[in-house]
Amino acid sequence: MAVYTQIGAEAMAELVAQYDVGELVSAKGIAEGVSNSNWLIETTGADGNGSRFILTMYELRIEIADLPYFLSLLDHLAARDCPVPRTIHDRDGRLFRLRDGKAIALIEYLPGVSVSQPTAGQARAVGEALARMHLAVEDFPGERANAMGVAEWRRLAEACGSEGLGSIDPVLADLVARELPLLAAQWPADLPRSVIHADLFPDNVLMRGQRVTGLIDFYFACNDLTAYDVAVTHAAWCFAEEGRRFRPDLSAALLAGYEALRQLSAREREALPLLARGAALRFALSRAYDWLNTPPGALVTRKDPMAPARQLQFYSDPANAAVFA
Repeated sequence: MAVYTQIGAEAMAELVAQYDVGELVSAKGIAEGVSNSNWLIETTGADGNGSRFILTMYELRIEIADLPYFLSLLDHLAARDCPVPRTIHDRDGRLFRLRDGKAIALIEYLPGVSVSQPTAGQARAVGEALARMHLAVEDFPGERANAMGVAEWRRLAEACGSEGLGSIDPVLADLVARELPLLAAQWPADLPRSVIHADLFPDNVLMRGQRVTGLIDFYFACNDLTAYDVAVTHAAWCFAEEGRRFRPDLSAALLAGYEALRQLSAREREALPLLARGAALRFALSRAYDWLNTPPGALVTRKDPMAPARQLQFYSDPANAAVFA
């Protein structure tokens, strides 16, 4: 989340009035993430008791044509008791509105906090929540290709260039040059598929104690290899100190939580080391691109590309494949 576009108080009040949520009380920009502009919205509530929402303006990487997929997916999962925020439809029943050519959606606010130092119990709860989501989408009719797949890795690498990657860290340029062609050649195509979140980092999970209260930010969701989602989540949750230290306790807990609800096939488990390398490369490249191209003055916290690069080094070591055994 971030704020790239400013909306004045009068315009924000007019926008909120298009929804049956009461009158605007306050709007506060959220300075996290890198892709959209977001505000925490407080209103008087449709019943006068006050309500909170997240207002999102879609800025980067997200095509307006994809929004029905993302927002309908939230409604689908919420209806099946998954801990995700509902989309608030406007007074005309629309999932999103347009302002100055940019799409805006209002999303239910969920309680909870994102943890920075997860416990094994929290990692297990996240694994269970991910599996529950994968089971709940079996009858979701939407289809969307993974826009951050191998072809996009190549594009990002070319856009950054070896010189740009090297300006961040020479190790990053060498890693990309070695890993990208190898992973592109070996990437599996015959594993089980489903809708995946594809970005389930701790800042996209809300928790109360050991309980998951919210899975949020589904704007990379797509139809792809189900086990790849497990690999992405593993990379996101199982390292400390910016990718410098692997946490075997979190790894074991997350995988056990997942398999408590959905058993990985033998082929999926065998592919996890390679899928985890792909996940780490994907985030190293997207973060590197954002690091080199975030506009000056944007209210946004850039993320270090070297954290997933260090994870990629870990996963690419054959001695570490046993973490998925």
